[in-house]
This record gives sequence, structure tokens and C-alpha cells, in this order.
Amino acid sequence: MIQYLTLKSRERTELIDITAMVQGLIAASMVGSGSCDVFVMHTTAGVTVNEGADPAVKRDIANFLDRLVPDEHYFTHAEGNSAAHVKSTLVGSCQRLLIDRGKLLLGTWQALYFCEFDGPRERKVAVRISAD
Repeated sequence: MIQYLTLKSRERTELIDITAMVQGLIAASMVGSGSCDVFVMHTTAGVTVNEGADPAVKRDIANFLDRLVPDEHYFTHAEGNSAAHVKSTLVGSCQRLLIDRGKLLLGTWQALYFCEFDGPRERKVAVRISAD
């Protein structure tokens, strides 16, 4: 069964920690061992796993992507958000995570982030939890 998270971003580029939200879905599913697919249903957003202990890391990632793919005049997409489309392609739209003993299997410092590149907006993230 697929479940959905609804997120509201506040910034143009923002990384939002969704680890606890996804963990809550896993706990409710009562799956002890399996996998969790997280899919961002948008072309200007993504999802990634990275450090969750130091908030500077998510700011650094967002700032680097903004410098790597700036909003420039040479983009031809009429909506004016081509940079967001490129960032989404670089980060990716899905992650498969393992579930062990009813919890996401993450390293000590890891967290799961929704990556907004065209905010602020309301977004949907699809989550499918599968037992072994």
C-alpha cells in the first residue's frame, strides 16, 4: 500500500528532514524487516540521504546546488524554473531504504531529506513499505 506525506516548504531551495515522518509510517505498518521506497512526485524536487546531526550540512548542500545550477537567462523553459528541474535531476526523485527491527536502517549521522528546489510550495511524497 502506498501512503503519502504532505509537506510545505518555506524557501525556494530547502532541505526538509522527513526521517521521523517516514519512521512513523513504518512504525504504524508494523513491518519488522523489509524496505521503504520514498518517491517525490514532482519534477522540481528530490530526496536524498545525508548527515542529519549538523544543520550546516543541509545549508551547505542547498547553497552549493544554488551556485552549481543558478537561475540563469539561458534557460528556455517558459515557467522560469529550469534550474529547479536540473537540481531535481542531479539529486534524484527516489530512495530505497532498508527496514530492520521496525526502523529505518540509517547510519549514525544519516537522515532522509526532501529537497525543495522551487518553493515555497505544498508537495507530496509517496511512501511504500514492503515486508521481506
